Amino acid sequence: MDIVCLDLEGVLVPEIWIAFSRASGIPELTRTTRDEPDYNKLMNWRLGILREHNLGLTQIQETISGINPLPGALEFLDELRSLTQVIIISDTFTQFATPLMKKLGWPTIFCNTLEVAEDGMISGFRMRIQNSKLSTVKALQSIGYQTIAAGDSYNDLDMILASKAGFLFRSTEKIKADHPELPAYESFDELMAGIRQVLD
Repeated sequence: MDIVCLDLEGVLVPEIWIAFSRASGIPELTRTTRDEPDYNKLMNWRLGILREHNLGLTQIQETISGINPLPGALEFLDELRSLTQVIIISDTFTQFATPLMKKLGWPTIFCNTLEVAEDGMISGFRMRIQNSKLSTVKALQSIGYQTIAAGDSYNDLDMILASKAGFLFRSTEKIKADHPELPAYESFDELMAGIRQVLD
C-alpha cells in the first residue's frame, strides 16, 4: 500500500514566517528551512527575535488567519486523496496549522506544539519526535506502507530520499543542484503526474 507524505509550507500553503515577516516588518524572519537546515537552531533564533520585539502567538495567528492555500493546492489535495492516503508531515505547530487545515478540507497532519506562556509569549516548542519527517516515513514503512514524499526544503530531504519515490516541489536552485537525482516540479499538475506514475 502506498501513502503520500507532503510538506506543508511552500508546498500547499505560503511560508508562515515569511508572511509574518512582512506583516510585522521584521525582515530577519524571512529565514526558513530553505536557508537553515538545522530546525532547532532556526526556531530558537526566531523565538529570540519574537521576544526582542515583544511579539507573541496572537500576532502570528492574526497573520495566519489571512493566509490561503496556494492556488491549485486544495484541488490537488482533493484529487490526491481520492487516489491514495495522504499525510502532511510538517515542522510547523498545531497552533499555526489548525486554521490552514480547515481551508484545506481537514487533511491529516503530523506536526509539533508550541509552549505558550500565560501572557501569550511563545516560551518554547516541543517537537513530536526527533527527525520527525524521516522518523514518520520509517514508521509508516514498518507497518507495511510504501511512502511517496514531496517537499521543498532541507528538512524534507530525509523523508524524500528514504521513500519509494520522492519529489522536490518549488524548491531552491541550490537544493535542486545538490540533488539532481530527484525530479523537481514547479506545478501541481506536474507533481500529480509524477505521483500517479509511481502509485500501485
